[in-house]
Amino acid sequence: MTFVNLAAHNPAVWLVRRFLSGAVVVWASASFTFLIQCLLPGDRGQIIFSVRSGNVGEAPAAELAAINAKYGFDQPLAIQYAKYIWGILHGDLGQSYQQHRPVLEIIAEQIGPTIVLAIAALVAAWVIAILTTLFAAGRDNIWAKLLSGMQVFLATLPPYWLATILLVVFAVQLRVFPVVGGSSAMGLVLPTLALALELSGFFGQVVLHEFTRVLDQPFVTSARARGMGDLGVRFRHVLRHAALPGITLSGWALGKLLSGAILIEAVFARQGLGGVLVAATSSRDVPVVSGAVLISAGLFVVASLVVDLTYRLVDPRIKLT
Repeated sequence: MTFVNLAAHNPAVWLVRRFLSGAVVVWASASFTFLIQCLLPGDRGQIIFSVRSGNVGEAPAAELAAINAKYGFDQPLAIQYAKYIWGILHGDLGQSYQQHRPVLEIIAEQIGPTIVLAIAALVAAWVIAILTTLFAAGRDNIWAKLLSGMQVFLATLPPYWLATILLVVFAVQLRVFPVVGGSSAMGLVLPTLALALELSGFFGQVVLHEFTRVLDQPFVTSARARGMGDLGVRFRHVLRHAALPGITLSGWALGKLLSGAILIEAVFARQGLGGVLVAATSSRDVPVVSGAVLISAGLFVVASLVVDLTYRLVDPRIKLT
């Protein structure tokens, strides 16, 4: 029996396999962030001096040497890399050049609202996709064509542009929602829609194609013959199978939403990683930016694991591979 077949029949082996593959993804992200810090133009010691002093001139040799010694920039690259990986293994993502605090502490303070926004957008995208698909798939009328066309249109909308339009129309002109997102439920609506609408169109098209195919399956005909109504057949039998391709993409989608949420937070002035990363990017605070990349990679790994488990729950016939 091959390792793949063993994993399919043994959940423990599958879990170990996924854990190892996730560890590789996080390690690759950590290596990438380290290389970014080393290869970006400019001397890192000089950057730190400029950020701290506000002076764009060349740093005095003594101060530059002290900064390089403090952060280990004067050591061989291999030793710097080993210390960086060792720090990550112990929960140390480095110190912020600008705030002089641990990067992990800064991210932990701000990541909550970003995760809430990403998950809210994912749920909203699924709700919109399911509702439009239930009433559009397998029907040949004007409303079905409009719903299908709407899915295609939504899938082409740039979230950043849509966020600006929603802000101007519903917050500035109509004043239905607050201009500044804040942490209230009302402040979450427009940012969620800005992220969810594009994704709902993408999910909708994927699910719609599979939904239409499943409608012709024998078990659907059997359910109708037993007297089940059309909506019941679609919701209880067809949707369960048609949603599988979309569920597969949800892990990728959540990673996309986390990165997209950062831009949307900047538009709506919401609390979250968006403001932190904008400030860190403008001030060349590389540890904060690279730390956010690493945390995002870890969240993506966790999301992929959850999606795989959900896939199995939706259709128990599928083996874990």
